[in-house]
This record gives sequence, C-alpha cells and structure tokens, in this order.
Amino acid sequence: MLVDRLVPYPMMPERNRQQAAEGRSMNQEVLTPCPGCGAEFPGPAGIPHPYIGASSGCWSVYEEILAKEYEEYQYPDIHRLTVDAYAVQHPGVPGRRSSQSVWVHLAGMYLVLESGAKGREATRVLQAVIKQRKEFEWLSPPEKNGSITVLDVRKAGDLKSHIQLVEAWAQSIWAAWRQHHRLIADLFLGRAKAR
Repeated sequence: MLVDRLVPYPMMPERNRQQAAEGRSMNQEVLTPCPGCGAEFPGPAGIPHPYIGASSGCWSVYEEILAKEYEEYQYPDIHRLTVDAYAVQHPGVPGRRSSQSVWVHLAGMYLVLESGAKGREATRVLQAVIKQRKEFEWLSPPEKNGSITVLDVRKAGDLKSHIQLVEAWAQSIWAAWRQHHRLIADLFLGRAKAR
C-alpha cells in the first residue's frame, strides 16, 4: 500500500458556508418564484422564453405537461386550454409579441370557456380573427393571476383528472382577467377596432 502523502479535505466553498450560516442544508435547493404565476421552483431565475414571462423551473414543468399531453394523452382537445392558460398566466412585460400573445390566448380561452368551442375549432376561428388585427395593445395583468398553477396540473394521474385540472386552471385565470372580457368578446362580435 502506497501512501505518500495525506490529501487535506478541501475547504468548504463559500456558497456552502453561507448556506450553513443561514441554517440551510447544503443539499437544500433555493426556490425561486416564477414572475408569472408566483409559484416557487428550484433552479435559476432565468427567463427561458423571449416573451412568455416564466421562470426556468416553471417552464420546465410546463414542458413536462405538454410532453404528457402529446405522448401519453395523444394530444387531447384540452391542449388548447393548456397552452392558453399558461401563456395568459405568464404575460411577460409590455411589448409587441407579449401583447399579441395575451390577446390571442385570452381569445382562445373565451372561445372554449364562454362559447363552448372545442380546441381545434377554437384554433381555426382564432386564426381567422387574429389575421384582421396587426397590432395589439398591452392588457394590464391582474394582481392575482389565477389560483392554480402548473404545479397543480402536474399532479394529474390520468387523462380525466388532467382535463379537470386544466379546466379549473383556465377558469381561475379567465376569471382573474375579467376586466378585459368585454374587449376580448368584441373581437368576435366585430366591435373591436382593427389596428
């Protein structure tokens, strides 16, 4: 057995010393609130999308939900509401693309939740209506943007519970944006000003 020298145990890195001083475990991850939904997620606070205002951790959970819809649930009609709910709950900051995103996804929610359209039908109607507008003004988000998040939807164990959770999620967000309901309805009633 060759033991030429003893290697000293490396010093604790500064980050770990800070965690220990704050009473946190070195294995305990720091949770970062998502700027859109407010839920807390492990990982960095970076924004992974150019105009959807979500944290990296939140976006990752959303991607898991989308993958489940595509793979396990075979792209169900509820997908329209999944995408609309996420985009509206994470409106981002004022800008051309974020403004258009909020309008389009609120309109999708209106078609499904208020008009009873099925997902694919709503998408066809949306495409026709949205072509009429070139610009979309910023719609100020509500202070509380729904009571359900992707963390709740992620808990679904089967397609039936997934559909129920997504519908409840979309309803909670739609209700939070009530100040803009008339504006969105006007898109379909021909009263919204074309820009």
